[in-house]
Amino acid sequence: MIFISTVKEVNRKKTMASSVQFLEYVMDQLSLLEDVSYKKMMGEYIIYYRGKIIGGIYDDRFLVKPTESALLLMPEARMELPYEGAAKMLLVDNTDDREFLCELFKAMYDELPKPRK
Repeated sequence: MIFISTVKEVNRKKTMASSVQFLEYVMDQLSLLEDVSYKKMMGEYIIYYRGKIIGGIYDDRFLVKPTESALLLMPEARMELPYEGAAKMLLVDNTDDREFLCELFKAMYDELPKPRK
């Protein structure tokens, strides 16, 4: 019985929505950039830069698309699944460095697909 309870607890933690506090922290770190926005989607947050999806907040992790620029700027970054069935994304673990985040977003922008209409 204890084992079943523990498995249920682990599974619940994997599907928890991201906290508003973490979203606000990341958005504050990105405040040096213009035209950064987000959209709430099923308990998580998609992050946009100048109208293009750049990444998101998933289970209180900041993940970005694995563009060539992002891979060059974060060669040691882990690839992680934002959610079951999705493509892997890069974990941004240096969220304390505002200048780095600005550089990352600017470098990635031209490599991101244009928004769908």
